[in-house]
Amino acid sequence: MRILLWNLHGGYTDSLLSGTHDYLYLPAGVAGSGGPPQLHQPSAGTVTVLSPEQLRDAPPDLVVLQRLEELGWAAELGLRPGVDVPALFVEHNTPQDGVPSSRHPLADRPELTVVHVTHFNALVWDTGSTPTAVVEHGVADPGPRYTGELSRLGFVVNEPVRRWRTTGTDLLSRFADHPVDAFGIDADRLPPALPQCAQLAYAGNLSPEELYTALARRRAYLHLNRWTSLGLSLIQAMMLGLPVLVLDTTEASRAVPPRAGALSTDVDVLVTEAARLLADPDEAAARGRVARAAALERYGIERFVAAWDEVLTRVASDGGGGPSSSSST
Repeated sequence: MRILLWNLHGGYTDSLLSGTHDYLYLPAGVAGSGGPPQLHQPSAGTVTVLSPEQLRDAPPDLVVLQRLEELGWAAELGLRPGVDVPALFVEHNTPQDGVPSSRHPLADRPELTVVHVTHFNALVWDTGSTPTAVVEHGVADPGPRYTGELSRLGFVVNEPVRRWRTTGTDLLSRFADHPVDAFGIDADRLPPALPQCAQLAYAGNLSPEELYTALARRRAYLHLNRWTSLGLSLIQAMMLGLPVLVLDTTEASRAVPPRAGALSTDVDVLVTEAARLLADPDEAAARGRVARAAALERYGIERFVAAWDEVLTRVASDGGGGPSSSSST
């Protein structure tokens, strides 16, 4: 299948392009395009850069949209989503306002399909008559790299100060007695923002491969997101074999078995369990093995690709819309 899309969310793009399709991108600067993605793992399909003229001569079989403005950019090319070409919209986010009555911007658009990345998102978004599907995250297995040699907690969040309560950054103050290494874009702003956390250190904004190696040396992974979709970094940490200390919100309880580390809405429970894992490398490793097995079973890349192929085939054959479904397993 020839699929037109715009580059967004590098980690998700890596997984999406694990399918065996021809993924079409516009040159940088054309119709909002940033150009083709920089992949961090081999693609099973092909990545082709086409001009608007080439797309008009040979239209794609389907358009994958991930931002609302992309509907207009596609229309500029003479490809009205759901009208001139079958189209679906990947909703990566939880609603930000009006929960639980949050109306999706593409509600009541039967010519489109909204694909949610978690069952929680599908539950809380009101899409009206727009067909929906769920394709849970998929991550290529980085391998069991866990050593846990550093008695420190790993914390991975991009822009943690700007996103503050959303990503649970403020809750790091509750872990002030524990050593925490923060990774991600603008994570260097964390230590000045939390001066009471004397053991909080910036560990770098690393490439995926570098992050896998660095994270695997930490004793456990700390995930404090209050109100986001399930983070790929959590799944990656589990696949590496880290035990995880997770705030039990949104999709977390579906992703994380209790024996994979600790899962609670009571932050004090997470603080206590963090101390236990930091002091007991054998217990940490045992819980990490549970985390890895759970992540491989639910979020393996093969299942992800199969679920996406099912949705792509249905949307292409229906012309965009069709009956709502929940394709995720």
